[in-house]
Amino acid sequence: MAPRRRLAIILLVLALVAALVAVVVLVRPGGSGGVTGATDGGGVESADQSVQGTVLLVPGYGGSTGGLQVLAGALEAAGRQVRVVQAAGDGTGDPADQVAPLQRAVQEALEGGAPSVDVVGYSAGGVVVRLWLAGEGAGEPVRRVVTLGTPHQGTDLARFAAVNAPQDCPLACQQLEPGSELLASLPQVPGADDGVRWTSAWSTSDQVVVPPADASSLRGAVDVELQQVCPGAAVDHGGLVTDPLPVGLVDAALDGAVLEAAPPSSSCGDLVARGQALLAG
Repeated sequence: MAPRRRLAIILLVLALVAALVAVVVLVRPGGSGGVTGATDGGGVESADQSVQGTVLLVPGYGGSTGGLQVLAGALEAAGRQVRVVQAAGDGTGDPADQVAPLQRAVQEALEGGAPSVDVVGYSAGGVVVRLWLAGEGAGEPVRRVVTLGTPHQGTDLARFAAVNAPQDCPLACQQLEPGSELLASLPQVPGADDGVRWTSAWSTSDQVVVPPADASSLRGAVDVELQQVCPGAAVDHGGLVTDPLPVGLVDAALDGAVLEAAPPSSSCGDLVARGQALLAG
């Protein structure tokens, strides 16, 4: 390969890896395997949809929680009990290792008197939620699940990094490649047959989970493209947990009647105003 072409490829790889790192830094202001026996409808305890449970927020690749703290504050302003799950290790190892912290958080919420749990998975955190519900979480009272910019079908960014910069693509990155062993083994919406209601939201402005619609679409869930709700909305990957539009959407997805379809464009102003009010506390 010509030196100039090799240099161009190296620079492109570094730029893509930097995009992943930038998301981790953005949502951390202060700096700091496959499924065995997984089946749809694995016996999840039915939860009362009319009674809100404790909301658990699950971080994505890298385990950063800064942006989730913003979302947590907004949901608490709506009167909910909210807890941000801490990732195991640095959040770049085996995604299966992230199941244990989520399960502990669920048990603590239930032992504290919560009737059920609602789970919000940000980015790769949505894959962790599917992994958990297909295994240890199959017997828990789960009410609703919302995922934000989750690469349910994998992201081309991970595939590019795995091929061109394998030393910068640890196991969690590898498992987020389209067609990976993990993603191929996971049921799309575990627990749905037992009453768990799923919503998958994403933005066409996402430059980490690409292509956004193909990567984040989840069969059996209510799929919500933010730009179909608010045309022209410029919400990037990090903004999915801090921007008024997705914050308002998460609140709506967890509140009252179950979303049966993506909100219409006529609801754009109301959702943005809802998110702005919650973020203002």
